[in-house]
Amino acid sequence: MSEDREPVVIESNATPRWIGVAVVILAIVSVVALGTGYSASNRASNIERGLSAQLQSEVKTLHDSVDVLSRRLKQAEETNAQAQGELSVVTDRLKLTQGELARARKQGKQFQEQYTKNLEEMESSVRTELAAKASVDEVKNLSGDVSGVRTDLEATKQNLQMAKGELGTLIARNHEEIEQLRRLGQRDYFEFTLNGKGIREKLGSIVVELRGTNTKRHQFTLALFADDLRLEKKNRSVNEPIYFYTRGTRAPFELVVNEVGKNKVVGYLSVPKASAPASGK
Repeated sequence: MSEDREPVVIESNATPRWIGVAVVILAIVSVVALGTGYSASNRASNIERGLSAQLQSEVKTLHDSVDVLSRRLKQAEETNAQAQGELSVVTDRLKLTQGELARARKQGKQFQEQYTKNLEEMESSVRTELAAKASVDEVKNLSGDVSGVRTDLEATKQNLQMAKGELGTLIARNHEEIEQLRRLGQRDYFEFTLNGKGIREKLGSIVVELRGTNTKRHQFTLALFADDLRLEKKNRSVNEPIYFYTRGTRAPFELVVNEVGKNKVVGYLSVPKASAPASGK
């Protein structure tokens, strides 16, 4: 009976090998995915921090630019206000100068009329005295002298008329004409000589300094000091009057240079009677 039994076959239920390989591969893929995700997260954080820092820097730069522009705008407004004030002062001064020019022209016309009247009165007085004190023959002999005096006076008058400034004042061109103007008694005249660059001369409250000369063009440059101010007159010509005003005066001061040499000028200062310096040359 034992020989008739069928052999018993025992089958093994072992796990297939590919499942283990798949599990290993899945584990590796998971680790790689986790590493990639962590790296991407770090990179995103770094990028976010970089963008935040850059944005803050740009915002700060923008604020700084706005501050600079605000300061410049404020400075421009202050400069504009200052310019408006200076323009107002210049406008007021221009109106005053125009009024002074009109008065000077009027005074010049009155002076010319008075000069002609004085000349006629002088001639009449001379003729009357000659007629009363001398004989007819003496009058005839002296008539030539009277005519000569009149001729000289007319010549002087013509010379003075030819040398008249734009403000109506008479301009002397040499020492003799300065003496003629002194005799008229309208203004005071102070002659000066500056012999050397940088040389100064004080005429009462006015100081004159020679800055340079150009003998070829007969030009010169002077510096004037008056009322604590320094006025420089550049490249002025011979016999060209330089007008300026001092504090408290209505009529202009007048400076004229008659001769220009190498670092040397000769001229005079003319001032109104009421504004004559206390001393001068």
